[in-house]
Amino acid sequence: MSKLLKGRTGDWEIVIGLEIHAQSITKAKLFSGASTAFGAEPNTQVSLVDAAMPGMLPVLNEESVRQAVRSGLALNSKINLHSVFARKNYFYPDLPQGYQISQFESPIVGEGELEIDLADGEVVTVGIERLHLEQDAGKSLHDQHPTKTYIDLNRSGITLMEIVSKPDMRSSEEAVEYATKVRSILRYIDTCDGNMQEGSLRCDANVSVRRPGEALGTRCEIKNLNSFRYLRQAIDHEAVRQVEILEDGGKIAQETRLYDTAKGETRSMRSKEEAHDYRYFPDPDLLPIDLSEEFVARMKATLPELPDARKERFVTAYALSPYDASVLVSERDTADYFETVAAGRDSKLAANWVISDLFGRLNKLTIPVSASPVSAEALGELIDLISDQTISGRIAKDVFSEMFESGEGAKAIVEKKGLRQVTDEGAIRGQVQSVIDDNPDKVADYRGGNDKLVGWFMGQVMKASQGKANPGMVNKLLREMLSA
Repeated sequence: MSKLLKGRTGDWEIVIGLEIHAQSITKAKLFSGASTAFGAEPNTQVSLVDAAMPGMLPVLNEESVRQAVRSGLALNSKINLHSVFARKNYFYPDLPQGYQISQFESPIVGEGELEIDLADGEVVTVGIERLHLEQDAGKSLHDQHPTKTYIDLNRSGITLMEIVSKPDMRSSEEAVEYATKVRSILRYIDTCDGNMQEGSLRCDANVSVRRPGEALGTRCEIKNLNSFRYLRQAIDHEAVRQVEILEDGGKIAQETRLYDTAKGETRSMRSKEEAHDYRYFPDPDLLPIDLSEEFVARMKATLPELPDARKERFVTAYALSPYDASVLVSERDTADYFETVAAGRDSKLAANWVISDLFGRLNKLTIPVSASPVSAEALGELIDLISDQTISGRIAKDVFSEMFESGEGAKAIVEKKGLRQVTDEGAIRGQVQSVIDDNPDKVADYRGGNDKLVGWFMGQVMKASQGKANPGMVNKLLREMLSA
């Protein structure tokens, strides 16, 4: 599938790199003991360190280091045993110190790579440049007063893991798949909850365009994208914008841009700073982080089975397609749910029910699998009723709907509503004969060579039996009796 963007003057290639800002799951901030709980009243979770009061010194949160190392290991990246905190100097109202404590030349995690699966079956490798620790800034509130900006410092100092990719992605689809996979991995290992609506995972996208095979073009950075839908839309719009400028003979200005979700377009925010503009230098108040190989090994031992390994196991152990396996392992709760449903049962049937029926319902209601009204055990019971031919697949759909609405078990619903499948050959034969007797013209057409009419007869018999007749037996008897 071509990933080239068609312009008036020929093809263009989109080049994308992502910076993912993931808020680490810690009870205290990176350099203070202030709470990180979401939703508190403004400026109620701010220590003297967070507010940059004179004489206040940062103290490193060891849990933040653990979470960064575990994240780096899960992202197939190199752990640097020696790393250094630096001051990144810039002035903004919600940055009390006038600088951000981050990492620059010596980050805690170095290079790595992730493989992503695209919808057409292609596998793309995306390089990871680094993961570094930094403190989050506060929040500017521009909608609280007509002429003033309010500042909330609750978020100031919260631990961020900034995961910087290499410019290896060539379409918005690849960017979304990569960001989704990073989020999935962090959620698997409980280092970031990934709640984009709460701001605990945000994306910045660096986008440029070039003619295929040429050197990299000038990039623009689109800041603070807080949903995968907006990430896709922002990249697609920005790429078209840049192509139009270049085809009109203009030049791309290296700058930071924002995505206007209401207008569906990016707009200029400020000229893009280079590293030297920030005047980085090692933070004099913080010692370097020196880790031991033993510490890294201990962190590695705490990791659960990760999505890629689980996907591979699902393909081999459950005979699932790579696509179905990748869907099921995308979230840890989903994979756990499926394994409970599939235990001792037809795994392909279990996968179909989880992916098609369960996910379909949950997505409509926008609720996670952990909040599903139908438990994994209850769905397994429904599949048992299909497998032992107590109910047909069609009846099972109705039973599942009632299970979802009422929370009742499958067996209870089947017994209460008298939905057991009819497997008595004599009874089904009588219903088939009745349909044949009532439709002599259709019988003549079938016997005249219109084999497709067997589907129509099937529908009539199933309707007459209120869906309770065993479909396989109906089909067998129909073909036998219509040919007699």
